[in-house]
Amino acid sequence: MGMTMTQKILAAHAGLESVCAGQLIKAKLDMVLGNDITSPVAINEFKKFGFSEVFDKNKISLVMDHFVPNKDIKAAEQTKQCRTFAKTFGIKNYYDVGDMGIEHALLPEKGLVGPGDVIIGADSHTCTYGALGAFSTGVGSTDMAAGMATGEAWFKVPSAIKFNLTGKLSENCSGKDVILYIIGKIGVDGALYKSMEFTGDGMHTLSMDDRLCMANMAIEAGAKNGIFEVDDVTIKYYEERMTHPYTVYKADDDAEYDEVIDIDLSAIKPTVACPHLPENTKNASELSDIKIDQCVIGSCTNGRLSDMEIAAEILRGKHIAEGVRCIIIPATQSIYMECIKRGYIEIFINAGCAVSTPTCGPCLGGYMGILAADEVAIATTNRNFVGRMGHVTSKIYLSSPATAAASAIKGYICDPNKI
Repeated sequence: MGMTMTQKILAAHAGLESVCAGQLIKAKLDMVLGNDITSPVAINEFKKFGFSEVFDKNKISLVMDHFVPNKDIKAAEQTKQCRTFAKTFGIKNYYDVGDMGIEHALLPEKGLVGPGDVIIGADSHTCTYGALGAFSTGVGSTDMAAGMATGEAWFKVPSAIKFNLTGKLSENCSGKDVILYIIGKIGVDGALYKSMEFTGDGMHTLSMDDRLCMANMAIEAGAKNGIFEVDDVTIKYYEERMTHPYTVYKADDDAEYDEVIDIDLSAIKPTVACPHLPENTKNASELSDIKIDQCVIGSCTNGRLSDMEIAAEILRGKHIAEGVRCIIIPATQSIYMECIKRGYIEIFINAGCAVSTPTCGPCLGGYMGILAADEVAIATTNRNFVGRMGHVTSKIYLSSPATAAASAIKGYICDPNKI
């Protein structure tokens, strides 16, 4: 019986010739990730179990991004604990104020994750790195602690859904619109504990930023991981940043899938997820009566350079609507710097936007843009659960950067092709 991409990667890291869906395995890890919220819990567990060393100081990444720069005393203490741990154990990949970014944008940018890797992270959106042809998934902080100490983790091998992509995206549509469409089609539990595997001729037309966004939101369909077939786009991206050798794993021709779903990219329209679930999707053009109070463009889903570029193109020479707060957050210092060089920051400020240093910020209701009672936001973030960005009566509409920027100008949710 053939294996899927995910199954091949897991078999190799478990030292097995083959694996099958449902099998329990112990696999070697190429990267263990934590942030300023989850790492302190893992560090406490690490100490409680009496571990005295990490398995590999080059294969652990601690990224301070959720409440950094620190928003209060508790955040400062958590970051200090991470900083001390990293220094004590000589952890190479520690990122803090001034040399930081949102974790799931920073690790690919730094070349710390690549094709064929197995990666765990104490953050649910660790599945982002599947865009590079890696198996990556979120775990709890206890599993992170064990991973830091042993370099291994237990997994139940997932079955898979194959997404066969055809066609090419139309103007002002991006990977965000594709993944929102897919989640709307299969539901937030449509891929529960499964691998979402993307392939097909249409896949090759998607940029790496599109793929990173789509893999990031696989968890919003309940998936164990999302993964893209490795092609020339992947290889070029990784080899420009490469920190370690990589291996390409391709699904067998006779691999078994629970389902095969065909997606015509040319049929995708600007899509918005309405409150309070990512599956509650509609075309942006159907929501023109929804007035917004705030727009957020950023996050681990859509804070990359191409996201900043499309927002700048739409906002250039225009101004956001009266009564709307527009907050733009480049995902890494490098992206922020490139935005300055290209003049995007000036465009954003002239349009009436606030620009933040890289941080997760308001995505998880952290800071830099919390919503008050009954306020409405359109955001390029990945979740719109009740109270996710602030007050429990606030409402979040998820969209692409193009739709968000157009809506900020209009003051109402707006199809970017109709601004």
